[in-house]
Parts: sequence; structure tokens; C-alpha cells
Amino acid sequence: MDTSDTNKIKELLSTAKNIVITTHKNPDGDAIGSSLALSHYLNSIGHSATVITPNDYPEFLKWIPGESSIVKYDSSVKTANIMIDNADLIFTLDFNHLSRSGDLETILEKAKSTFIMIDHHQQPDTYAKYMYSDTGMSSTCQMVYHFIEKLNDLDKITPEIATCIYVGIMTDTGSFRFRSTTSTTHKVIADLIDHGADNTQIHEKIYDTNTLSRIQLKGIALNNLKVLPEYKTAYITISQKELDQNSFKKGDTEGFVNIGLSIEGIKFALIFIENKGDAIIKISLRSKGDFSVNDFSRNHFEGGGHHNAAGGRSYLSLNDTVEKFISILPSYKNALNQ
Repeated sequence: MDTSDTNKIKELLSTAKNIVITTHKNPDGDAIGSSLALSHYLNSIGHSATVITPNDYPEFLKWIPGESSIVKYDSSVKTANIMIDNADLIFTLDFNHLSRSGDLETILEKAKSTFIMIDHHQQPDTYAKYMYSDTGMSSTCQMVYHFIEKLNDLDKITPEIATCIYVGIMTDTGSFRFRSTTSTTHKVIADLIDHGADNTQIHEKIYDTNTLSRIQLKGIALNNLKVLPEYKTAYITISQKELDQNSFKKGDTEGFVNIGLSIEGIKFALIFIENKGDAIIKISLRSKGDFSVNDFSRNHFEGGGHHNAAGGRSYLSLNDTVEKFISILPSYKNALNQ
């Protein structure tokens, strides 16, 4: 975002506005953290800002400061529609194409508000009047920190804002181990701790609270793990029946895809999860080094994301999806064995 756009946004924010902040379907830690951080900040400088998510999100995110104020579109359609219709500004965070907003897409397309995008995914669309897009950034939460910095308001970061931003950076960087974690990221984290983010408590709430059913489901994932050494690839499948038998709740499979990637010699890892409610197979993809799962998912599974972390979907059966995936791999053998 250049200086001209920054100045124009400052001007927009110089008088009180009704603001809606929204994010992608099935929000994760970065989506919730960035949305709540921005809402805390905007409300603190005199605006009326509300976060609207397309649907619900995992239980392990429901302690984040301000979470109880979030309006979930799938259960509050009328309320959310009124808020969007009356919004002066709409911030879209952690996605860059309205199709990623689920059932919110239709009303967002009709909205007359000024749109401001803050996002770090590749190939952004052009629906927003003001775009802060940086694919090299660790997370949208880090971008929200820099957005506040561009507005010369870092002194307004409260412990609540610091906590929200910390959550998103930590989760989207795999606890600071992904390539997108830079020295600047660590400097931001240090400043967030100085502003009141309790890093130990945040880590415990996100990673160290498990239900028995989630642990048992992880056992299913481990049992279903397959390794294809000739392609340096590992994948996991979980069927709807296996989810149901283990009392699945949204977020229970978070991080399971990294199990395969942790195996010595593995460069490419995936998890295929059957979702009969949406009639899709949800796919999460991870990689190491120069193998782009963003390109792989865009080319074959209607998805995308980042170079080493992406998502996708398939409308085939679980077995047929896996068969399709395995049939594609030979074309990538050289790339995976470099």
C-alpha cells in the first residue's frame, strides 16, 4: 500500500464510520486474530466496527479477546445483512477473492461500501478500492500490525490487540518455523509481547488444549497415513464415517497435515478429509523447499494459498480423489526429487 493510499485511508478514518470487517469461510487463527485486532483498533479511535464471519470456527479460537462480539453469518443472516447494507467501509481480511467468503459473497458483491483489502495470498482480485496485498508477509495479522504502523498508531496497541495479532502470526507461521517468518516478524512479535501479549498463555490455549475425541481422531489419521517414497510424499485420508465416530468438531483436524511433513525425507504432505455436508473432499497441502503447493492446488484441486501451504477441494469421492492425486504425481517426480 503506497503513501497515497495510506493518506486516503487516514482521511476516510478521520471521521466516525460504520465499519464491517469480514474474512474467509471456515476462519482460522489468522482470520479471526486479524479481524478482531482491527476491530479493537478501529473501535478505539471512534468507529463502530463489527466482525462478521461467514460461519463458525474452531473452539480453540473462542477465547480470543472480543470473540463473543463476532456475528456469524450462517446463524445471523438478517442482522449481518443490515450491518453490511449500512456500512460505510468494509475491510476484507485474509482473503483476496469474494468467492472465498462463502454465503457472504452475494451480499458483498452488491454492497455499495468502500472496500479495503488486507491480505497476503497470491493472485488478488480487484474488487477493493484500496488494496494492501503482500504475498511475502507471514500472515494477515502481521499486515494488520503494519497497517496500524502506517497510520502512526502503534502506541494504541493494547494487550487485547497484541494478543489477537500474536495468535494469527503464530498459527500462520507454524509457530514461527515457516519460510515467511522473517527477522521483521520476530521484531513485531517482540513488540507485541512488550504491549502485553502473553506468549506462553497464547500457545497453551491454541496448542495444548485437546479433547479425548481429538486425540483419538489423531490416532485414526496416523493409522491412515501413507508414504510414497519415490515422490517424497505422504498423505492422510479421513472419511466422514471416521469423523462421526470420533465426535468431530470444527478444528479437530487442525495441524494433522503436518504429521506427514515431519517424516524424514518427505517434501510434500496432504490430508484429504471427506465432508458429506458440503459434498466435497477438503484438501490441505504442505511442502518444504521450492515445491509450490499453491501451484499444485490451483492446477488440480480448485485451490491455492501460499508457496508451502495451500488448500483445495475435490467433488469426487474420497477414493477417486486419492486416485486422481496419485495419477498426477508422476508429472511432478523430478520436481519432488530435486
